[in-house]
Amino acid sequence: MSGGTRLENANPVIFQRSGERLLTAADEDEDVHDPIDDREIFDLIRSINDPEHPLSLEELNVVEQVRVKVNDAESTVSVQFTPTIPHCSMATLIGLSVKVKLLRSLPDRFKIDVHITPGTHASEEAVNKQLADKERVAAALENSSLLEVVNQCLSTRSI
Repeated sequence: MSGGTRLENANPVIFQRSGERLLTAADEDEDVHDPIDDREIFDLIRSINDPEHPLSLEELNVVEQVRVKVNDAESTVSVQFTPTIPHCSMATLIGLSVKVKLLRSLPDRFKIDVHITPGTHASEEAVNKQLADKERVAAALENSSLLEVVNQCLSTRSI
C-alpha cells in the first residue's frame, strides 16, 4: 500500500484469522439489552487494513481480542495494539485508524482509549500522547490527505 517506498517490515509474520462470531437469536433481538463486549469491539477493528501490507491488523497480530477491554456500564473502551516492529513509522496511523473506526461505530457515550501495547514500540509514549489528545486527533482528521489514508485502511478489502 505504500507508494513505491521501501517497506519497513518487508516479510511480516502472518497469523491465522479467528473465526466469525456466531450470533444467537437474543443477539438479533432489538428488544433485548445487549451490552457491547470485547469481542464486538474486536470484530469492528480486526479487518482494518495495514497501511503498508495488503493484510488486516488481525492477520499481522497488531490487534488481538485479549488486548480489548470494554466496560459497557462505564462506557469505556480500551484497545492496545502491537506494531509489527519496534520502530514502525506507521504506528500513529494505525492507532488513528482504530480510533476513527470506533468513533464512527460506537455511540457517543463511549470514551475510547487506543494505545500501544507497553514495551512494544520505541516511541510508545509519544504515539500514545498523540492518540489520547482529542485536539490532535481532530486536527489530523481535518487533513484531507491523512483522512484519505485512514479511509483506505478502513475500506473493505476485496478478497
